[in-house]
Amino acid sequence: MKGLVLVGSSGLSREVVPVLREAGRDIVGVLDDRHAGLPRTVGGVPVLGGVEDVVGHPDADVLVCVGSGLVRAAIVERMSRAGVDPSRYVTLIDPSVRNPGGCAIGAGSILLANVVITADAVLGGHVVAMPGVTVTHDCRVDDFATLASGVSLGGGVRIGRGAYLGMNASVLPGCAVGSGATVGMGAVVLADVPDDETWAGVPARRLGGSA
Repeated sequence: MKGLVLVGSSGLSREVVPVLREAGRDIVGVLDDRHAGLPRTVGGVPVLGGVEDVVGHPDADVLVCVGSGLVRAAIVERMSRAGVDPSRYVTLIDPSVRNPGGCAIGAGSILLANVVITADAVLGGHVVAMPGVTVTHDCRVDDFATLASGVSLGGGVRIGRGAYLGMNASVLPGCAVGSGATVGMGAVVLADVPDDETWAGVPARRLGGSA
């Protein structure tokens, strides 16, 4: 099995380390542009240098462990310019994840404990689903979206590229959350959320407006 390089030293990185070790993966180290100010190890994994230092590990698989989807997207773009082939990105799925229908999950995605995916859903690349997320029938979660712990998506929900849904947010069946949008924790989304807007509350409304 190939070695694995993690990109990002955030809490997400430390959460994935034990899952990877349980799966028997050889974690070579962590890359982070803030490496000069970091401890020598993160979660027991050595800090190797900045993001561009991925070129020094041409045979290793790669997993981007950064909480912000938009930052994940920027890192993937940088690594693409550095020559990292998309085939090197691994997908991490905790053994407790339920996906009985074999719904598609894109490369580079991270699904932590007790995520449930029911039927005919699609998760794109570099999606992060934190513990206890529920994705029901016919949902589509686009690349680089982040679903925090306890998020629940009703049937046919569409989550746009790089969107962020906070802990325990829920989305009414058939609604859409636009690209780059943010939904606050505990929010109940009953209408479409446009691109790049921030909504919160019960029912969720646009912050700073009367949407």
